[in-house]
Amino acid sequence: MKKIVITILCLLPVTSFAQNPMGMSDEDMQKMMQQMQEAQACMEKIDQSELDRLEKKADAFEAEMRSLCASGKRDAAQDRAMVYMKEVVNSPVVQQAKRCGEKMQGMMQGMMQGMNQQGSLMTEDKDYTSMHVCDSY
Repeated sequence: MKKIVITILCLLPVTSFAQNPMGMSDEDMQKMMQQMQEAQACMEKIDQSELDRLEKKADAFEAEMRSLCASGKRDAAQDRAMVYMKEVVNSPVVQQAKRCGEKMQGMMQGMMQGMNQQGSLMTEDKDYTSMHVCDSY
């Protein structure tokens, strides 16, 4: 179910754009549809049980952060958050989702170029070093 929801959410901007391609050629539309199918196929390959495991781990992590932050253990919470984020970022399921996202990003950039616009689609990595995990709880 989650895969379907994620796929639909990823494709919503594409469907509204496809209704009004703003001058895209048939070839561009064909390419966009092929990229959309590739991205969808990629999303379908994500291991649902691993995704569920990560979700449970995230719930436990959030509870741990709330506890550490509430008890004034900000440094311990920050250290644990950094370790947790490295684990998540390096997990195979997140790496696969990232690859699928890159396929979608390539498609969206192609659409933007088709409309003669420039813009980044969340390609920049955010620097979290000046932020503290307890400030969000």
